[in-house]
Amino acid sequence: MLASFMFFVALQHCVRTAAAVLLGFGRLVLAAAQSRSALAAENLFLRKQLALFQERNVKPRRAERATRCIMVMLSHFFPWRGALVNVKANTLVGWHRRGFRQFWRWKSKPTGRPLLPKPLRVLIREMAAENQTSGEERIASELKLKLGIRVSSRTVGKYLSAGGPVLTPDPEQRWLTFVHNHAKVIVACDFFTVVTASFRTLYVLVILELGSRRILHHDVTEHPTAEWTLQQFREALPGDHAYRFVIHDRDSIFSAQLDKGVTAMGVRVLRTPVRAPMANSVCERFGGCLRRECLDFMIPLNERHLKMTVREWGIHYNRGRPHSSLGPGFPEPNQESIPASDHRHKLSTGYRVAKTSVLGGLHHEYHLVKEAA
Repeated sequence: MLASFMFFVALQHCVRTAAAVLLGFGRLVLAAAQSRSALAAENLFLRKQLALFQERNVKPRRAERATRCIMVMLSHFFPWRGALVNVKANTLVGWHRRGFRQFWRWKSKPTGRPLLPKPLRVLIREMAAENQTSGEERIASELKLKLGIRVSSRTVGKYLSAGGPVLTPDPEQRWLTFVHNHAKVIVACDFFTVVTASFRTLYVLVILELGSRRILHHDVTEHPTAEWTLQQFREALPGDHAYRFVIHDRDSIFSAQLDKGVTAMGVRVLRTPVRAPMANSVCERFGGCLRRECLDFMIPLNERHLKMTVREWGIHYNRGRPHSSLGPGFPEPNQESIPASDHRHKLSTGYRVAKTSVLGGLHHEYHLVKEAA
């Protein structure tokens, strides 16, 4: 009985072995019938799966994105369902769908507007590099007013790394509304302190016309007095002027005798309220511009040196520096009409860009000149 059972087990084992050999031989014949590219893809497919488990005593790790992409691409070259060992078929299909979503997202991405011409992009970067205090609005205004190139400030901002918050005026400011309604007949003034190389303190008096932001008069002194200030008003306001108001703060220099002298010139003095810098906001803003665009980059040697510097920068402020509050525009527009261009992003035919340095190259002014024939 035992001998017959052992014979039956041995026979069963021989049958299983023969079936396995025949099955392996059949797979070999099928593999030989496959193309070389499909066979190579299947081998690489299996090796990618084996690489996830090749280290002993290490928890199997998840396939990386690179491995998933390669396996998805290889699955197009052979019947991949029978070659999956370490992952499920649904997992590979999910990889393929995820890859297709990424591909479609990339293909459907909007391209946006075309880039500006390369010479214009180079010019914008050059203007930003040579004028440290110029922002995107200033550069766009320079291009529009002086070169006839119409570029949005947002477009300019794409090629600049700096940006700032957009300040909007408060419509409920009554003083601001009053200033806007009477800006053409209002003059504002203020003192600004400057320290020289020898640590002497000098005072810069500036008198502005609010309507056009034009500098009417400026001067420098070491010892400001009411008499000296009154004389500056006489020089700034000639006898046939059309101004009606003068704004100044409550500094002790603006004495009652000074106000009487200014009133005798045909204008009314308006003192700002206590601790209300917004009441004289134009002059306060001008003081910031004077420091950020001029005085912060130099050390005045003496009073004469400071006068020369402020005079040169004042000419640039009135004639060459675009002002956003004017539309943009210039307080003293003296430039001829810009020749029309065939394209909004190209210079007029027969013209080239020329520049003039201000304050030794601290700022630059740009204009069009005709090319030599």
